[in-house]
Amino acid sequence: MQLNLKQIHGTRAHEHISRHYEASALQAPDDAYTIKAPVNLTFDLEKDRDNYHLVGQATTTLELFCGRCLESFSLPVRAPFDLRYLPHREDAGGDEREIEDDDLSTTYYDDETIDLGQLIREQLYLALPMKPLCDEDCQGLCPACGTNLNRERCGCDPKWEDPRLAALRTVIKKDSDA
Repeated sequence: MQLNLKQIHGTRAHEHISRHYEASALQAPDDAYTIKAPVNLTFDLEKDRDNYHLVGQATTTLELFCGRCLESFSLPVRAPFDLRYLPHREDAGGDEREIEDDDLSTTYYDDETIDLGQLIREQLYLALPMKPLCDEDCQGLCPACGTNLNRERCGCDPKWEDPRLAALRTVIKKDSDA
């Protein structure tokens, strides 16, 4: 899944690149998602000497677990990106400085290759919702018995009392008895 930059000729070049990867080639065992469909990667590449600008998108379908009911669900993903690749240099760290907006879209390449697998994984992680939900109206699980409230109702008492206020309730009860 390497893009060989030596194959791009000329000081200034423009190319359209489209790649197709099977889900198994990109899936890592510790990922927070499962890739359920092949990944299509398309981008325009512009070369300016040894700097490369990639603008495109990665599309696929991911399987996630709902943050409320813990059921799995499919999420179609279209992850656009606009990245600048610069050659990695040993002295790149240098002095401390404030991060600028352009720095967030800049990355580095080594040995005249760009790792497209890393680019795809990064874009998929950036496309994940902060709290994945199978549906905006997901009812989640009953906190008492664990029943999935989207499928069935449970017989638990939905009234919850904060145990931190128990001492206050005893004071109020004493006042009402007097």
